[in-house]
Amino acid sequence: MFRRLGAFVHRRLIAPGALAAASVLLAIPASAASFTPGAPGIGDPYYPAYGNGGYDVQHYDLRLKYQPATDELEGTATLLAKTTQDLSRFDLDFLLDVSEVRVNGVAAAFSTSGEHELVVTPKSPLPKGTALTVVVRYHGVPSSKQAYGFTSWHRTPDGGIGANEPESAWWWFPSNDHPLDKATYDVSVLVPDGTQAISNGTLQSTSSKLGWTRYNWRENKPQTTYLTTLAVGRFDVTTGTSEGGVPVINAYSKDLGDNDGAARASVERTGEIVDWLSGYFGPYPFSSAGGYVPNTTTGYALETQTRVYYSPRQFANGANTSVVVHELAHQWYGDSVSVKGWKDIWINEGFARYAQWLWSEHEGEGTAQELADYVYASHPADDAFWTVKPGDPGPENQFDGAVYDRGALAIQALRNAIGDDAFFAVLKGWPQKYAYGNASVADFQRYAEQVSGKPLAALFDTWLFQPSKPAAPAARAASVAPSARGAAPVQPKSYKRIAATNDVHGAVR
Repeated sequence: MFRRLGAFVHRRLIAPGALAAASVLLAIPASAASFTPGAPGIGDPYYPAYGNGGYDVQHYDLRLKYQPATDELEGTATLLAKTTQDLSRFDLDFLLDVSEVRVNGVAAAFSTSGEHELVVTPKSPLPKGTALTVVVRYHGVPSSKQAYGFTSWHRTPDGGIGANEPESAWWWFPSNDHPLDKATYDVSVLVPDGTQAISNGTLQSTSSKLGWTRYNWRENKPQTTYLTTLAVGRFDVTTGTSEGGVPVINAYSKDLGDNDGAARASVERTGEIVDWLSGYFGPYPFSSAGGYVPNTTTGYALETQTRVYYSPRQFANGANTSVVVHELAHQWYGDSVSVKGWKDIWINEGFARYAQWLWSEHEGEGTAQELADYVYASHPADDAFWTVKPGDPGPENQFDGAVYDRGALAIQALRNAIGDDAFFAVLKGWPQKYAYGNASVADFQRYAEQVSGKPLAALFDTWLFQPSKPAAPAARAASVAPSARGAAPVQPKSYKRIAATNDVHGAVR
């Protein structure tokens, strides 16, 4: 589905009859020859064309105007960045129509390449370590754009939504679209009066003039591009503060129909759940929490930073606090601490699923151990479930149910191996050690070994990297096998509700 757009290496052969040309080349200062294009991919093997090389973004300032009736978006994006190499040109990930690009105040040449690349050539090459101000003026209809055969922009009866994983930014702002390049954000959106614009962080101000209202949102902690969201429509917005002091902002589409009550009964518990999760994961890492439920037909939810995206279908069968727990757990595991590469997805999904198991225990509907025993027993050895390796599942299985459930099994196995004291110290210490940064599965193993004082390579290999069901001896050692008497584990009361969220990140393609 994705093709590598790696840089090409050109070699110049100088024949004896071309000495004059060679002398000209030698006359070029050595420094000039060091300027090369930034790679059109950041180097992630799962998605070779995603992200870009040659620069690092520190801040995005997005000033937008959106017309819900026609899905027309106009924007000026200002990116504050720094070059990481001697740079002759660089790429941005973007799909809409660009009218102007400026680099440090000077007009730059630009073109498109591949499925989603905007190629920018500054008037003058940029030495490594140069501070960049990149301004991109653009317009277009996001819902009319596709890349690789899909869209991450969702039209609603009263507006549009940008939310998807592992990509959604291309449809509404130019970016370096990979979790490795995190940045802070200011998102300012002008919409017709009576319509709201919802984004990440805190609402700084609103102002109205001549039938239009501007909403100014700010996320002051580093945020990855796929966790940045925009929702425009007619919402009922609720605000409050958790008992622990976290501001909470929620929004509900005014036409949710029969799902409205269940959505509110679930998402309005955000503050309570944030405080509860803080007991396991440490202080909440952001300036606000909350979620929004637009009137979309998608089936997934997404942990968009501070402002979780929920599909109405998550509440079609009634209140669903388990999915709220899952997405809020990601604020620590996935949002504050983000993956180094997409192969590290277990650190996001395994721990968010394990938070659901802890919530089940909290609600008296089955302990984490009982859920682990049941999941292990429910999948025979020849089940394809065991062929998915949560520690490196491959892009085709990145959001497979095994990444969630087998991933949570690995966490329970770790808990049993190192004991509760060390386990809960790891659970709380990890988001603090790597706060607002990136980390890998290997980093997590090293951290767990450091805290517990135990070698864990064999355990991690068995539960995360072997494409087979852990044998009974290994499973018994991890206390996730049926008892010696052969009695099958009883299905915990919470199991079906948790299993119903297995496709919670099953993005539409």
